[in-house]
Amino acid sequence: PAPAPAPAPAPAPAPAPAPAPAPAPAPAPAPAPAPAPNSAPDLFASIVAQGEAVRNLKAAKAPKEEVDKAVQQLLSFKAQFKQLTGVDYKPGMAPPTSPASTAAPSSDSSSCPYTRVSQQGELVKKLKAEQAPKDQIDAAVKLLLALKAEFKQTTGQDYKPGAAPAQKTTAPVQNQPSPAPAAPGLYEQVAEQGEVVRKLKAEKAPKDQIDAAVKQLLALKVEYKQQTGQDYKPGSQAPASPVQTQASTSQSGSAPQAQELFAQVTLQGELVRKLKAEKAAKEQVDGAVKTLLDLKSKYKSLTGEEYKPVAAAGATGGEDKNRKERENKSEKRGGGGKKGRGDKASQGKESSGGAGGSGEGQGPKKQTRLGLEAKKEENLADWYSQVITKAEMIEYYDVSGCYVLRPWSYAIWEAIKEFFDKEIRKLGVENCYFPMFVSQAALEKEKSHIADFAPEVAWVTRSGKTELAEPIAVRPTSETVMYPAYAKWVQSHRDLPIKLNQWCNVVRWEFKHPQPFLRTREFLWQEGHTAFATKEEAAEEVLQILDLYARVYEELMAIPVVKGRKTEKEKFAGGDYTTTVEAFISASGRAIQGATSHHLGQNFSKMFEIVFEDPKKPGEKQLAFQNSWGITTRTIGVLTMVHGDNMGLVLPPRVACLQVVIIPCGITASLPEQEKDALLALCSTYLSRLLDAGVRVKTDLRENYSPGWKFNHWELKGVPVRLEVGPKDMQQKHCVAVRRDSGEKVTIPEAEVEKKLVTMLEDIQNSLFKKASDDLQSHMVAADTMEQFQKDLDQGRIVQIPFCGGIECEDWIKKTTAKDQDLEPGAPSMGAKSLCIPFSPLKTLQPGQMCVSGKEPAQHYTLFGRSY
Repeated sequence: PAPAPAPAPAPAPAPAPAPAPAPAPAPAPAPAPAPAPNSAPDLFASIVAQGEAVRNLKAAKAPKEEVDKAVQQLLSFKAQFKQLTGVDYKPGMAPPTSPASTAAPSSDSSSCPYTRVSQQGELVKKLKAEQAPKDQIDAAVKLLLALKAEFKQTTGQDYKPGAAPAQKTTAPVQNQPSPAPAAPGLYEQVAEQGEVVRKLKAEKAPKDQIDAAVKQLLALKVEYKQQTGQDYKPGSQAPASPVQTQASTSQSGSAPQAQELFAQVTLQGELVRKLKAEKAAKEQVDGAVKTLLDLKSKYKSLTGEEYKPVAAAGATGGEDKNRKERENKSEKRGGGGKKGRGDKASQGKESSGGAGGSGEGQGPKKQTRLGLEAKKEENLADWYSQVITKAEMIEYYDVSGCYVLRPWSYAIWEAIKEFFDKEIRKLGVENCYFPMFVSQAALEKEKSHIADFAPEVAWVTRSGKTELAEPIAVRPTSETVMYPAYAKWVQSHRDLPIKLNQWCNVVRWEFKHPQPFLRTREFLWQEGHTAFATKEEAAEEVLQILDLYARVYEELMAIPVVKGRKTEKEKFAGGDYTTTVEAFISASGRAIQGATSHHLGQNFSKMFEIVFEDPKKPGEKQLAFQNSWGITTRTIGVLTMVHGDNMGLVLPPRVACLQVVIIPCGITASLPEQEKDALLALCSTYLSRLLDAGVRVKTDLRENYSPGWKFNHWELKGVPVRLEVGPKDMQQKHCVAVRRDSGEKVTIPEAEVEKKLVTMLEDIQNSLFKKASDDLQSHMVAADTMEQFQKDLDQGRIVQIPFCGGIECEDWIKKTTAKDQDLEPGAPSMGAKSLCIPFSPLKTLQPGQMCVSGKEPAQHYTLFGRSY
């Protein structure tokens, strides 16, 4: 019975800026030594890495002095880069190709890398001692390995702490100076103009301004092609002039040039991996790969050896040990930490940094990423996709718009089903099942009804290779399936009311962009169909069912809703009026229809002849009054988007498949077998006690995963409470409970586990509802003018405005509030539609108040907003 969903694709944030090479860690213990004249690529890499570090610090809201220090270091690198190359560093520019060296390296050529390796080693130790975030440590280790490889290339020796290399003297090599090619300068101009266009789009600048910038960009690309004979490709370096190639050949014995080429190959490899990880356009990836292969070929001709990534060196045992120790601490969020073999659930998933790319890389091969790689506030579409797959809610299927509901998500649907089924039985509703196929004649009987669904109806036209005499529809909704039977069953007023409900699937073959749970071609729902002798009985039931839907959202899923009535334009096709509960997703600034309860009046009973003899007027026939109402698996998508965070899913306890997970900690090789058995026995005791208290609980005793990995796994899946039990906890007769919603840790005495956890689960449910309610209240406002309405809408709010109720006026509002979708692809730029006429508006309509269009008197304050 739910009206056709809003014609709007899922939003996606503005496109990311051009990919940059892999980052290095943020802090630097001491200013880097002044680079030698041949170190432009090194400086370029340092600037990129330091820029990334500054961004990370700002995102993590690090202390101001720490950010300032990192920014100072970045500016210092940029100044050195300009001094060395004569050009300002610009984001997106191609890595510089160093001019030929004019003299052999001095003895400092080896001692300078030695100092840098020492400094970076100190930094890694410091970060580990301070228990810095894992990604920061990994970046620092990666740079350390690169510096060690550079040291070996320069000196021919492995780096050894405390043993500076013996100085070498090399005969001077005379090199021909090579003129700088024209193409790289133009390449940088194209990259820079691309940045300008992206910035204008992100800032939602006027369309004419964006068009002018795009024209300029295209002109620069044409000029680039004329000069180089190649199309411009982001990440693909401008070709070198013949003079440069000659110079390179003449320097075949130059260690510094080999070192520079090594750095360029490494950087380009990182770029290729990043492009693949971000699923960039194929031609963009191909261009970057071609550049990488060219650089490798140059490296081989210069050194006589194949390029070998630093990955071959692997990670040291000490680093592995440190990593595992960190993962065993509950406050650390590592994402790795597997001991030995892993299970299938976590294998074959996304790898960090595009592992499985072209094969060239830096640092040890990374393990499968457990956590999310997209942030909710930065890229909602990617975040949502990762949450539902990594939390094991959905499996994709080879028919577009159809998905496998895994047990973790189906358990939520079962909780909703159990609650709602119990409540409607109290109202006298019975369950049944009708066929999924509808004859063409029955489907087309109610013209206005089928007109709304016609584009989405799926038809069966063939059996084997034989065409059917008449096509058969797959139900988009079941009014036309059920009501012919109602006509047979109703003869007298004594046969009423009929109150039936079915839990089933329906198919609506949408052509819009599908989104799991929110917009799918097949979905699960319940649909109730009732018939009454009087209008008053039917109208009363409409609101009773609507209240139950509001309870499903608010009491079970901790999501506040706005109850109201749909406008004429948005009501159910063929019905008298539609009531609805509307939810709000602040991350996208969009509303979503939660569930609907329709009063069909006598429209369908007239078409299908559901009539009975009027007891007050013998001999006269009376038409039945009908309702229909439904809620779908869309609820699961709403729950995910409202409560989820950057660590994954957050489940309200009342719908969670598991409410508590018990994890034994501190089981090491040195722990006596007797203590280990006692610890596991205690976990089993907690399990039994909590099950007896009615808590849905599980003990995670898998031995092939560390406690840290398990913490991350269950946080990602949104389990409300984690119970940690270690040897010390056992001795002190307590355990530690960690809340998923707030991360708060609470020590609970052994004797009070059941009581405290039941109270904690109730508190989590209430806290989630309060947080979501505050969010809704701060984003729902009233506006009396079109100007204020548009302003609020653009700030991601839903707005109650005075509205005349006219269909033409609603179309005008939608058109007026729509934005040009080219400004920011995938953004919520569709126009605002009416969501409902709230039963409890924020403001009371004043006598004589006009609609926001200024043409007609307003009838109600109506809630408008962008919608799914």
